[in-house]
Amino acid sequence: MIRAGSKLPERLLTPGPRISGRALTRCRDHELVTVLAPPPPTAAVPVAPRLSAPPRLDERIRRLPVAPTAGVLGALAALVTWLGSWNPSYWGDEAATVLSAQRPLHTLFAELARVDAVHGLYYLGMHFWIRVFGASELSTRVPSALAIGAVVAGTVVLGTRLADVRFGLLAGVICAVLPRTSFLATEARSYAIGTAIAVWIMVYFVGLWRRRELRRRPWVVLGVLIAAASYLFLYLVLLAVVQGAILLVSERGRSMRWRWAQSLAVTAVCAAPIVLLAYAERHQVAFLAKRGYANLKNVLIDQWFGMPGITIACWALILLGVGAFVARRRARSTVPLLDRRRSDREVLLLGAAWLVLPTALLLLGNLASPMYNTRYMSYCTPAAALLVAFGVVALTRIVVRAAANRRMRVSAIAVLSVAVIAIAALAAPDYVKDRGPFAKDGGSDLRQTADHLAAQAKPGDAVVFDETVKPSRRPEMAYRLYPQQFAALSVPELVTPYYRRAHIWDRMAPLASIRSELDSAPSVWAVELPTGTDVPADIRDLTAHGYRVVSTHLVNRLEVFQLQKDGL
Repeated sequence: MIRAGSKLPERLLTPGPRISGRALTRCRDHELVTVLAPPPPTAAVPVAPRLSAPPRLDERIRRLPVAPTAGVLGALAALVTWLGSWNPSYWGDEAATVLSAQRPLHTLFAELARVDAVHGLYYLGMHFWIRVFGASELSTRVPSALAIGAVVAGTVVLGTRLADVRFGLLAGVICAVLPRTSFLATEARSYAIGTAIAVWIMVYFVGLWRRRELRRRPWVVLGVLIAAASYLFLYLVLLAVVQGAILLVSERGRSMRWRWAQSLAVTAVCAAPIVLLAYAERHQVAFLAKRGYANLKNVLIDQWFGMPGITIACWALILLGVGAFVARRRARSTVPLLDRRRSDREVLLLGAAWLVLPTALLLLGNLASPMYNTRYMSYCTPAAALLVAFGVVALTRIVVRAAANRRMRVSAIAVLSVAVIAIAALAAPDYVKDRGPFAKDGGSDLRQTADHLAAQAKPGDAVVFDETVKPSRRPEMAYRLYPQQFAALSVPELVTPYYRRAHIWDRMAPLASIRSELDSAPSVWAVELPTGTDVPADIRDLTAHGYRVVSTHLVNRLEVFQLQKDGL
């Protein structure tokens, strides 16, 4: 029997682990008998100095919860990019969206069987959106602005997974201010939504990559996600190639290559129907061969950036980030921002693969068949934001180190803030330009033309449209996009309305076949797209048959002629 206060026999005691510097001793035969040995003498530890304001701020940012941070920044980005998005008039591609979404569902499916199958899922969604919220620019561009919020939030999460929440926040802010991002919010097209889907697919992929996922099911899910995304925008299938390249090059990805191959097979099988349908409708983009879009200006400037200032700054930061990474491979930075070498490598690897590979593949394919357009590469914008953010971090490291060498104290947070503000200031002219009244397609003025006719035309007047221009610039789109402004006018050229055809546009009669219907109209209004100094063909035809020009009005790109029959 062991009495309280008595010493335990040595044979019953066994040495245990140390807790907080104290040796823990256990008794073999007793459940709850411990002896804390006195701690060994230790050297006095100096008390850490009180953190100054910048380190405290850095710690607060480091501890920000990822989901709320991403959500708040995404909501702000959606609001800011949506503001003013309703100012520009619709243009040809947006007209295709509105007309396709407004038609009855059975004729929509008939249309998609002939053209625009690659946009079918988007048109279907917009069909129900327009039924609820209407077809104004204010309404139809809201989904794109909301998608931009998802893009920015996804970029924050992606940057956090690759490095930490500070880098994710920096990348998200830069993504929000890039000109391509703010432009996408003003387009009633599927590109913003496709970009949002792309960034969240990459978030899911990085989760698999970082934890070295070897189970089959998560990779099958990845394949299904990419295939499903291709039904919204076909070129999202190239994300599978980007992911394969990352796994091929990275150390972490070696064990997952077979799983990626299985994921790729799932994508190929599930996306095959839309790929085959797009190939059957390839004539629809044959016009790209005549546009010469595949040039250095489009690839390096317009694709993600914009005006010279922001373009030069962003590319300089990207090159600085790559150069600094190469230069410091054997030296650790003293700046506590993205200091881990693996994070550096993975940010650069993912950003470069995502930015370069889809563009390179499309440019190569463009040599065989027309398929390149700057808007088609919009879904790579988050990759540009990651690389620019990495360059900002590299610049911060250089500035802080240079200041330390001169015995000066510079806050890393201050340097980052100045860099971000400078990028936003350089991007501001693009933001303003994209929200001007004639910002679309080099000066689209369909709404302003419709407003002019509504103000000037009288009941019983007739209107004819220039049919000699390419479909995306035909003036007759004003009649369909803004029908209320044409309420007082007759349109004798209209033969078959678009919603009764398996095609996007109306079928119009030639002017020569409707002259008799124009005779009863007090005035004939001709909406023309001028080409140089030549008199439009419609005006020559009408004046040759007894009409005289009463007035002309140049809106911006379109010119409106008022004609009356001699003797009226």
